[in-house]
Amino acid sequence: MNIYNSIEEFAFAGVKKSIFTQGTFDGVHLGHKRILASMNSMAQECGGQSVLLTFEPHPRLVIYGNTEVLHLLSTPAEKARLLEQAGVQNLIIHPFTKELAALSASAYINDLLVERLHVHTVLSGHDHRFGKNREGSTEDLKYWGRLMGFGVEEIEPLRLNGVTISSTKIRQAVSTGEMQTANSYLGYNYSLTAKVVRGMQIGATLGYPTANLEVADTEGKTPYSGYKKLIPADGVYAVRVYFEKAAYKGMMNIGTNPTIKDKGRSMEVHIFGFNSDIYNKLLTVEFISKIRDEEKFDNLEELKSQLDKDRDIVLTLMK
Repeated sequence: MNIYNSIEEFAFAGVKKSIFTQGTFDGVHLGHKRILASMNSMAQECGGQSVLLTFEPHPRLVIYGNTEVLHLLSTPAEKARLLEQAGVQNLIIHPFTKELAALSASAYINDLLVERLHVHTVLSGHDHRFGKNREGSTEDLKYWGRLMGFGVEEIEPLRLNGVTISSTKIRQAVSTGEMQTANSYLGYNYSLTAKVVRGMQIGATLGYPTANLEVADTEGKTPYSGYKKLIPADGVYAVRVYFEKAAYKGMMNIGTNPTIKDKGRSMEVHIFGFNSDIYNKLLTVEFISKIRDEEKFDNLEELKSQLDKDRDIVLTLMK
């Protein structure tokens, strides 16, 4: 996959027949993959190239100001990897600015789509909006396409069990710990990549040593200012852990560890059958299912007894 850091950089590459779509594509879920599969198929049929335009930073941070932290399903590195796996040939990550946000719908079509991106066909979701104040619609694209000689394919939303799949619904599911629902909409297991950092090492005294995690992106870098990787709801999870290309079963706790005084909020994973020094190394954790909420126990013996039960549940679930 070719990655371009601006529309101008892409234009210089000389691609003359773009099968094009645009969007945030947070999480690259099953609905997104439906669009990407259509785009790739059309590109192959007409001898063109598939082109996806996305923006950095996230448009909301520019339009509404950097007053909030967005919690997203995928870091930039994760999204690029997922898009490449989906077969996208060209990814444009264009800087989003207030000037771009002020561009009218007609200028967006003429100056960007036609003059610089050389669109042959535009794939658009039924609710796609573009241009200043989101004034442009898919119907407007179709109108301009007839005038300026490019095609527009409207892609219907993908539904699963009667529910329209969207990044918003997946974020809601992850935020409430409904990982099986989130995973079914994504088409893969939700994951995060994190660096192992020093903790209080209490787990080892209970027979369940844990790796304390600090979220990073897939290249170990700090996520872009203004947003963070979305962390699942507090609780205990069955997880699969990847380290140096090997996969392990594990159980993970997210939360405040209420049994242990002054422990503070943390993410800790116990990896079954694993005993190596991995401080400052990167792990990738896939979430399979939430098995229970966090609980406060009267003492460490009761906590260990519950951890034994959690282990049995996880191993049964992940047979």
